[in-house]
Amino acid sequence: MAEDSESAASQQSLELDDQDTCGIDGDNEEETEHAKGSPGGDLGAKKKKKKQKRKKEKPNSGGTKSDSASDSQEIKIQQSSKHNTIWQQISAGAAMGGDTVEGEWIDLRMYHKNPTIPIQKLQDIQRAMELLSACQGPARNIDEASKRRYQFWDTQPNALKLNIFPFSLFITSHGAIEPDKDKIRQEPYSLPQGFMWDTLDLSNAEVLKELYTLLNENYVEDDDNMFRFDYSPEFLLWALRPPGWLLQWHCGVRVSSNKKLVGFISAIPANIRIYDSVKRMVEINFLCVHKKLRSKRVAPVLIREITRRVNLEGIFQAVYTAGVVLPKPVATCRYWHRSLNPRKLVEVKFSHLSRNMTLQRTMKLYRLPDVTKTSGLRPMEPKDIKAVRELINNYLKRFHLAPVMDEEEVAHWFLPREHIIDTFVVENSSGKLTDFLSFYTLPSTVMHHPAHKSLKAAYSFYNIHTETPLLDLMNDALIIAKLKGFDVFNALDLMENKTFLEKLKFGIGDGNLQYYLYNWRCPGTDSEKVGLVLQ
Repeated sequence: MAEDSESAASQQSLELDDQDTCGIDGDNEEETEHAKGSPGGDLGAKKKKKKQKRKKEKPNSGGTKSDSASDSQEIKIQQSSKHNTIWQQISAGAAMGGDTVEGEWIDLRMYHKNPTIPIQKLQDIQRAMELLSACQGPARNIDEASKRRYQFWDTQPNALKLNIFPFSLFITSHGAIEPDKDKIRQEPYSLPQGFMWDTLDLSNAEVLKELYTLLNENYVEDDDNMFRFDYSPEFLLWALRPPGWLLQWHCGVRVSSNKKLVGFISAIPANIRIYDSVKRMVEINFLCVHKKLRSKRVAPVLIREITRRVNLEGIFQAVYTAGVVLPKPVATCRYWHRSLNPRKLVEVKFSHLSRNMTLQRTMKLYRLPDVTKTSGLRPMEPKDIKAVRELINNYLKRFHLAPVMDEEEVAHWFLPREHIIDTFVVENSSGKLTDFLSFYTLPSTVMHHPAHKSLKAAYSFYNIHTETPLLDLMNDALIIAKLKGFDVFNALDLMENKTFLEKLKFGIGDGNLQYYLYNWRCPGTDSEKVGLVLQ
C-alpha cells in the first residue's frame, strides 16, 4: 500500500513480445522472492553453506538477480558517532505544502559538515552512492537494512516515518502511523506510456489463464533458478476470491497495443488481530511484473494503485510478507522442509545427500507408516464448519498476529478441495471435534531437468490441537501427504511448530520470511507468536 500523494513511474514506452516474461515482488525491479520465500529449499546445513560460499565467489555487479522482494535503492553514510542518520525530505512541493514525488533526501549531517556545497551537489553525490550500493542486492537482516535508503519505502507509513533507526529499536506503542484519510484520489495513477490498467475478471476463463501464465512463467524462482512456483488456476481462484473479495482489487497492467498482461497485484480482505486490536485490513499478494519493466519502476506504481483502491473502501491497513528485510518487520519466520520423496528431491537437487549417507539410507531415514495413528481422524465436512471456527478462533487468541474468522471464511479456507486444500478433523468418541490439521498444495516447476518437470509440495496451514498431541497430529499430516503423492512437506517455524520440526525430521531452509504491517505500529514479536499464514 502507498500514500495517495505520490506519483507513478516516469513516462516511457516499451514493447513486449510474447516470450519475455519474468517476475518481481518489490521495488528493486529485479527478479525477487515471493512473500512465501523461495520455492527451492534444502534439507541440511551443508548445502546452505555451499550456496553462501558460491555467492561470495560471484562478483558484485549491477543487474545481479536477487531472490526476494526489496527496495534495492540504498545509501550508506559513514557515521563519525553513534548517532543515527537523520533523513530530511527536500522538494519544492514539500516546501510549498504540496504533493511530493519520490522526493529528494539528504543526510542533514552531511549538509552541516559541508555548508558551502550546494544542496543539489549533495543530492547528486547521494544518487551516485545509491547506484553503487544498489549493486549489493537487497538487505538480508535488520543491521543491513538500517544502513540503507529505500527510495520507495522511505515514503510509506512505517518505521522510517517514525524516525526509528536502527530498525531493531523496539516500538512500544500500538496504533495507526497515519490517520485515516478523508480525501482519496479518485483517478488511477499514471502508467508509463504504452501501458494500461485492467481490472482482471477471474470468472473469465481466458483472463484466469492469462494470470496463471504470467505467474507460472515469471513468478518466484529460487536463488539458482531451478524451481518456480506453479499456482494452478483453481488455486488462484481459492486464494484471490475469499468472502468479501472485490473485483477492483485484482489489479492488472497490460500493453496497450497487444493487450498482453505484464503486471499484477492483489488484495483480499481479512480481520486481523494485532495484540489486543482487531483491524479490518487487506492481505497484499501476487505482486508480479514483467522483467522488461523493472527499470521503469512499475512495481511501486502497482503498490500505490492497489493502496488507492483499498483506501476507497475505507481500509487503511495491510499485512504482507517478503523474503528480505524492508522497513520494518513485525516478525521473522523460517521455512523448514520435510522430505517425503527423497530420491526425487535429490535428483532435482532440491536437497542433497548428507555426509556418509547413501540414497538407500536416506530413504529409510524418511520412511513413514502407511496408516495414520490418531483415532477419529477424517476429512473435514460442511457440518464441521461451526466447530472448526470455534476451535481455530479460540486457539489463535494466544498469538500476537492472527486472523479472526467467521463461518463463511472457515468454509472457504478449510473445506477440502482437490489439489488445493486438505483439512482433517479429529472427532472423539462422543462426537466432539477436538483437533484438526490442514495443508495446501503448491507445486513448483522444475526447470532444466530432463525427467522431472514438477515438484509437488504441501504447505502447512493451520493445525489446532486440544486433546491430540501436536507431534502425533503432524506425523499424521506427513503420512497423509505422502499417501497423496507429495514430494516434500513445508512448514514455517510459527505458532507451536518448533515443537515438532526437528522431531519429525524437518530440515531448516535457507531463507527467512518477514511479516510486515502497513500503517500500523506495534512491538515486534517472535515467530512462535505469529498465528497468520499467507498463501
